[in-house]
Formats: sequence, C-alpha cells, structure tokens
Amino acid sequence: MLRVSAPAKINLSLAITGRRDDGYHLLESLVAFADIGDRLFIRKSETSGLRVSGPFAAALGDDNIIAAAHVRVAAHAQQALHSQIILEKNLPVAAGIGGGSADAAAALRGLAQLHNVDVPLEDMAEIAASLGADVPVCLDTAPAWMSGIGHDVTRLADLPPADIVLVNPRQKLATADVFAAFAEQGAPSEPIDPPEGFATSGALLDFVRAQGNDLQAAACALVPDIADCLMSLKKAGFAYVAMSGSGATCFGLSAPGSGRAMAARYRTMREKDWVVAGRLIGAGDTKINETD
Repeated sequence: MLRVSAPAKINLSLAITGRRDDGYHLLESLVAFADIGDRLFIRKSETSGLRVSGPFAAALGDDNIIAAAHVRVAAHAQQALHSQIILEKNLPVAAGIGGGSADAAAALRGLAQLHNVDVPLEDMAEIAASLGADVPVCLDTAPAWMSGIGHDVTRLADLPPADIVLVNPRQKLATADVFAAFAEQGAPSEPIDPPEGFATSGALLDFVRAQGNDLQAAACALVPDIADCLMSLKKAGFAYVAMSGSGATCFGLSAPGSGRAMAARYRTMREKDWVVAGRLIGAGDTKINETD
C-alpha cells in the first residue's frame, strides 16, 4: 500500500493580468503548500476501483479527477495499471485551495511510483496540464511562481517558516462565477517579474500585501461570509490574511508556533466554519511525500 499526501495549494498572492482570445484568464500567483490536505492510499490489484472517505467525501460527484489521472498514466504506460485507490477527502470541495488538483497530482505521482512507470518530467507536466490548470503546480510541494493560465511554473527558494490557518464558511464557490464577477467590476493588473526569494518573514509579508488577490472583492460580493471570515482572522491576530484562489477558503499567516492559538480564537467568533491550523511546507520538506 502506498500512501500519498495531497497538500492544500495556497495562493498567497493572485493577480489577473489579462485574458486570452480563447477566454482563459492570464494570472500571476505566489503559490505555497500547507501540511494540511487530502491523502491517497493506492495498492496494486487485479481490478481497478476508487473509493472516497473522509469528512468531505459526500461533496464529491461521480466525475472524479483521480479517475481521469489514472487513465492518463495508464495510457502513457500502455498498460492497464490495475489499482485500488482510496481518497481520504479532508479538504472542502470547490474551495480555492486546489483540492481536486492536488488529488490528481498525487494520483499521477503515486501510480507512476507504484507501477514503476517512467514518466519524464516534461511528459508528467503535459499530462498534468491536460487534467487542469492547477495540476502542474501541484506535482511538487515546493513554493512556486505560477503564471500564464497556470501551466507555467517556476519553483522558488524556500519561504520563511510560517504557521497558516485555513478557514472556510462551508460554502462552495464556482471559479467561473468568480471570474465572471471580476470581469464586470475588476481591471487587469500589470505583470511583474517573478520574485527571487524572501530572506525574511517581513519581506514575504510585504510582497503579498502589495500583490493581494484580485479575485477577493468579486468573491466577497458573491459570498459575503468571505468578508466576515477575513475580518475574524484579522481580529484573531494574524500578520496577514487573504482569500486563496477563487475562494471561498481564506487563510491567515502567523509566526511559527502561534497558529493553533489563533485558530482557537477564530473559532470563538465563527464556530461553524471549517478551521484547520498547520504550517507552510518548505522547499526541502519531504515528510509529506509518498512513503510505503
């Protein structure tokens, strides 16, 4: 049995820089991963199957991206790769933290490893891109600068250590709806050069404060609870708060060791929300990767 972690993808910043003729939006985003996420359990079998467990299992439909990832790896290997897969769904669905994309990336990595399928990095990136815009960045858990429509990924040096708390008002928010709302009220941002790195926590916080999330206002208009989540995170004392991706999940960054206490403070204000405390994953952190 192979266990594969699928960490939450956090857009620490998100700028919408334009739109292509085919309708896809261009973006720039500083992406980090948290030691909070889903898990996959994969074993070889005479037949293939997928079962979903965990607190958010009921929120998934029949069209699961993991099954599509399985098909892609098998097609590359030119063999069936029969496997039984269990997805432990710990992350909210349609929440702006790349849950489905992280699951797909974990399935690609895990299936290739379990069945000893040699997939060159370029081929793996191409397969990932065919599954969704956010899947390529989730192939690794190192911090990254994501641009274009999301397929252009540049891995960055380690981020300064930080605790992170994720909160969600338990409301789904369709990405298409947020982009449509942004198109009505927002203007594209000017592209910038990728950051070279952040020597201190202060440098990281200065960068994300300056960049922000261009979709946040549009998402708040659609789901007012997002604004309430952000305000409660501020009251809980976090150094920086923002929405991740297209929402509705929000996050707070704080000094290492302080996140759990701040999460407890947040729960006193919004006790019905999904609230999880963790830390940002460093570039050299391998503890969440595949292990037998």
